[in-house]
Amino acid sequence: MNAKIVFSLSLFVLVIFSSGICFATPYGNYLGSVDFPGGISSFADAVLSYTPGSGGLTTGFMDPQKAIGAPNQLNSGPIEYVSLGSGGSLILRFTDNSLTGSGTSADDLWIFEVGPDVESTFVKISKDGFTWFDIGLISGSTRGIDIDAYGFTTTDFFSYVWLTDDPNQGATTGDSVGADIDAIGAISTAPPVTQVPEPTTMLLLGFGLIGLAGYGRRKFFKK
Repeated sequence: MNAKIVFSLSLFVLVIFSSGICFATPYGNYLGSVDFPGGISSFADAVLSYTPGSGGLTTGFMDPQKAIGAPNQLNSGPIEYVSLGSGGSLILRFTDNSLTGSGTSADDLWIFEVGPDVESTFVKISKDGFTWFDIGLISGSTRGIDIDAYGFTTTDFFSYVWLTDDPNQGATTGDSVGADIDAIGAISTAPPVTQVPEPTTMLLLGFGLIGLAGYGRRKFFKK
């Protein structure tokens, strides 16, 4: 190969890496794929809570761990999603990144919903797991949401996404009734926010402090 060509290619690679330019990676399932600039870390990777709804869900569709990580449901084969049930809910958390706004009208949050029936889902997001912001209703299937449209910006960082199946839409009975969630990803992603105790941890801590206060009071009056 010509020495000038080799030098030019080497210089191009050096410029790319030194400039911090990163290329979006496509992730998806049998319904299609979406580019995620943050790569594999873009996806929610922890389950905070799962409350199955009504309708006769069977065990094979009730594993919330299948909703974390990148989408991987194929058109056939093993079940790689969790069903919410009619009116059921799922709260997932981003631990190694956070969801943020893009400053544009582009989608920031992407929800991979699969299954034979198109199910509508209510979506909320939270920075700390305590205060929640409603960002609308997705009409089922794989959908994106522009959180900037709800007043958020690139200075807002969210760690939690709460999905609730719309019980007034779609089938109400069946093995996999309700929205079927394969994955949740942050297209507009940022470093993780400063970690705060989980809501359940704070609740237990509160009960513990109350118990200690009661114990101290009883010990004081026994003297």
